[in-house]
Amino acid sequence: MSGFLQRLSLALFAVLALCSASFAQAKPPVPIKFSLDWKFEGPAAGFLFAAERGYFKSEGLDVTIDTGSGSTGAVTRAASGAYDIAFADVNSMIEFNVKNPDKALQAIFMLYNRPPFALIALKKSGINDPKQVVGRTLGAPIFDAPRKLFPALAQAIGIDPSQVKWQTMDPPLRVPMLVRGDVDAITGFDFLRLTLRELGETPDKINVFHYYDYGLALYGNALMVSEKVSKEKPEALKGFIRAVIKGWQDAIADPKAGAALVKKYDALVNEQVELDRLNMVLNNNIVTDETKTNGIGGIDNARMTKAIDQVTLAFALPKKLTVKEVFNDAFLPPAAQRKIKR
Repeated sequence: MSGFLQRLSLALFAVLALCSASFAQAKPPVPIKFSLDWKFEGPAAGFLFAAERGYFKSEGLDVTIDTGSGSTGAVTRAASGAYDIAFADVNSMIEFNVKNPDKALQAIFMLYNRPPFALIALKKSGINDPKQVVGRTLGAPIFDAPRKLFPALAQAIGIDPSQVKWQTMDPPLRVPMLVRGDVDAITGFDFLRLTLRELGETPDKINVFHYYDYGLALYGNALMVSEKVSKEKPEALKGFIRAVIKGWQDAIADPKAGAALVKKYDALVNEQVELDRLNMVLNNNIVTDETKTNGIGGIDNARMTKAIDQVTLAFALPKKLTVKEVFNDAFLPPAAQRKIKR
């Protein structure tokens, strides 16, 4: 009997030792501060899925998601160190990097394979082709990315960008001013047509000219980080991206649930409008021929080279960045794990 007790004691000791070792090895979750480019709207659904369904947690991350006030602000948040990761327009990041080389960021995951940049006009204005904006007045906030990139569109369609006038306004006034006729057309994300719809302008009354339909190679919104974060938290970034991929695969599979989740985060939103907005970003910006073939998150180097050329021209930048200065694919999982399930 004593031999049995001795063996039992040894076994219990081994189990306790193993448990102690496991507890000692257990690491606290890595805190990650993540900035969106805008409010909790349809295009945030994939990130919210990653949080709500425990994908971040399973990667050992404690992620805080905050809303933003535009890509420029989100870029600045990441560059200042206030946030670890930002979701923002890569073209705005390129401009920032050239002007602030000591604070340069890198995109590590390209979500918007095509940007939602658009020129929008009411048909009653007589603008049925983007070339017809010559001699007309366009409206947008001064920091609006599609406005700043208008020279690249102008070059692509063969017009002189100096032959249009610009009216500057705060973002909430842009669509009402178009409806009132204060401006002939506006630039912005194509989601603005949903706001037009709310003001009584049905789709048959609106012309939407997407920049990507006129020869522009531009990419759109991406996850971006500073060099400091990429060096200090490489495994956390890999885990963050894996979780985001799962979240967006869920959003692609069930947009309706995605819109309901947005409503959970902001009770004031119109769930149907956010469902429409989410479907727009999925169909126009995320799920493209390129991502169907290669999966989400990556880029084509030749296309990015051309995109950098177009951004450099539009922003009149004194320096042209290389692809490696703009995009770092070191944190991406294999393409097979980034496939779109649709």
